[in-house]
Amino acid sequence: MRALLSIAAALLAWEALVRLTGLPPFLLPGPWQVAQAVAQYRAEIAQAAIHTAGETLAGLALGAGLGVAVALAMAVWPRLGRALGPVLIVSQTIPIFALAPILTLWLGFGYAPKIAMVVLIVFVPVAQALYDGLMAPPPAQMDVALSMGASRWSILRHLLASGLRLGTIYAPVGAVIGEWVGGARGLGALMIQANGRMRTDLMFAALVVVVALSLMLYATVDRLLAHWLARRGFAERR
Repeated sequence: MRALLSIAAALLAWEALVRLTGLPPFLLPGPWQVAQAVAQYRAEIAQAAIHTAGETLAGLALGAGLGVAVALAMAVWPRLGRALGPVLIVSQTIPIFALAPILTLWLGFGYAPKIAMVVLIVFVPVAQALYDGLMAPPPAQMDVALSMGASRWSILRHLLASGLRLGTIYAPVGAVIGEWVGGARGLGALMIQANGRMRTDLMFAALVVVVALSLMLYATVDRLLAHWLARRGFAERR
């Protein structure tokens, strides 16, 4: 309910800003105009959303799996951790936009560079978060978890779930950035095409769908992880 009220308040403030300032629609369309654009171009938007969702899911699975594997390997073999730790830190200083043209040059204009963008944007946060949790967990939280009977495997599962949730937040961003640079399909490409046609309402409509897709993906992954953790915890208690 609080989330719905916050969204409603934001939409009202947006509509009030447009009406009070008299901004033309090509600069800032109102929420009602954006909703009309969603309805008018629903088939085109739906097709683009399916394309972006496919890239996001494929990249999320590959990036999260790679991040988990690398983090566990770094924790098991300290020399590997000392070698790759600085690499992970340095990689976060590289602007993700700078990699998109390079990946498009190397991999072409198909699915591959978009999925690679998602893998790159998901891999580092998942690997870094999981590795930090394994090597330097907060002592107070560890003491509480162990005192309440949590096993090492249970703690590891919660760290894995935390890293996956973090990666899920970033995944759609990588797909959209890849489509901005070198894509003919997807929500990112639709936004670029709408910009060229001066259809600002369609740009905002695609952006709204990107946000909705991100929230749906995060809610789904969060629910699945919570269910998985609850089932594993019940099995361990039995």
